[in-house]
Amino acid sequence: MTAPYARYRRAVAIPAGMAMATALAFLPNTVATAAEDAPAAARADATPLSYVVNVKPGHGTSAHVKKAVAEAGGTIVTAYDQIGVIVVHSSNPDFATTMRTVRGVQSAGATRTAPLPSASTGDLGAPKVLSAAEVAAADAPAGQDPLQPQQWDLPAIKADKAHQKTLGSKKVTVAVIDTGVDDTHPDIAPNFDRKASVNCVSGKPDTADGAWRPSAEESPHGTHVAGEIAAAKNDVGMTGVAPGVKVSGIKVSTTAGFFYTEAVVCGFVWAAEHGVDVTNNSYYTDPWYFNCKNDPDQKALVEAVGRASRYAEKKGAVNVAAAGNENYDLAADEITDPSSPNDSTPGDRVVDPSECLDIPTQLPGVVTVASTGAKGIKSSFSNHGLGVIDIAAPGGDSTAYQKPDAPATSGLILGTLPGGKWGYMAGTSMASPHVAGVAALIKSTHPYASPALVKALLYAEADATPCTDPYDINGDGKVDAVCEGSKNRNGFYGWGIADALDAVTK
Repeated sequence: MTAPYARYRRAVAIPAGMAMATALAFLPNTVATAAEDAPAAARADATPLSYVVNVKPGHGTSAHVKKAVAEAGGTIVTAYDQIGVIVVHSSNPDFATTMRTVRGVQSAGATRTAPLPSASTGDLGAPKVLSAAEVAAADAPAGQDPLQPQQWDLPAIKADKAHQKTLGSKKVTVAVIDTGVDDTHPDIAPNFDRKASVNCVSGKPDTADGAWRPSAEESPHGTHVAGEIAAAKNDVGMTGVAPGVKVSGIKVSTTAGFFYTEAVVCGFVWAAEHGVDVTNNSYYTDPWYFNCKNDPDQKALVEAVGRASRYAEKKGAVNVAAAGNENYDLAADEITDPSSPNDSTPGDRVVDPSECLDIPTQLPGVVTVASTGAKGIKSSFSNHGLGVIDIAAPGGDSTAYQKPDAPATSGLILGTLPGGKWGYMAGTSMASPHVAGVAALIKSTHPYASPALVKALLYAEADATPCTDPYDINGDGKVDAVCEGSKNRNGFYGWGIADALDAVTK
């Protein structure tokens, strides 16, 4: 069974009729603009596109390259000399082709197919928000935050037991590279790291106070993720996986919800240079779900984001990413991608996922996270794949498919929402922050551990989980996905389900 396509990785639409009272639905992508009717190149004549130009790292942009950019009709927005990535705007539809012929340029490509600013729109469903009455009626045992009984996901990874040992260290920061974080939320404010927060949407850091926050019209996704990781244990609302660590907001999505390459590059570099220990990446880099290296534009995007993620790891960050919500087998020989490019006019294309990469999810060194539901098996929507999935964690599922034990009532994941609210979402986007939180607990326990060691401990301490075979999540007698591999490492659960207790005791 394949989950409905949604542009947003951040959360998944639950099948119609399945526990709609608690279903979060970021609805399938709706791209509706007059600009769609015109080819991308024609639109670029009138309005600039954004590009990345990749050169040799470690040097300033040479006068030769600067001159070539200008002669090709480009304007440099910013240059990340540390990794050799230059962000450029140009109205010349041949800009990238021209720059690829310039001495010293290793690759160059457009980061989008729609003009600046993006003219695309996307309809969003709303998460199931807890009412004031529901929050007021919350009743928890002594030692738990009021909403914690609804968080079946915490005992699923033994986080509740881990908290009896430690809540994590204030010296550890997890950066939420996402749609923005509302740091005024009472569950987030006590742990918010202002110095490690920024707005990177343009590809250049904006450090204005509050620039990292989402507007009322923007997705609440990043705020939800931040609460899952580090909601404070403060008798207010819910509890994060690592409620004693710091969390920062690195906003990289446009108002329309697109995560473009220049913003993602900026986000990783910012994290690298501001002492971040873990980054959480619950998105794919738009506009291509899979970026094929045999396409010169897409190759440049893979190179730019790859350089940035490697730089963050080199500087000490463990990069954690969501596997995606389409029930794809990322180890398959081929996948039909119906969604790219999602900022203009998508069309079906067949890709080899070993050559066409979901970024940052499939980049080397990135921890790739699959989602499980309340019964501890792969979520109906979660991507999978032997050798691609590293680890699994709770991301929720339809309550009709995987119903939690009482007192929890929803099979989705509870998180913080802007404006001091709480609500339910589901997706591998919700699984990834659980792993980021466990990685933060490992870093808290082993403060001098390198990213490589943190990842090794993360995998070694995971609870090995055998393949679910046959996998018939909706009980209709048809196999919905095939799991390959052994108990110790397979395509559904990787090395196993994350274990927060082992993270603080081993």
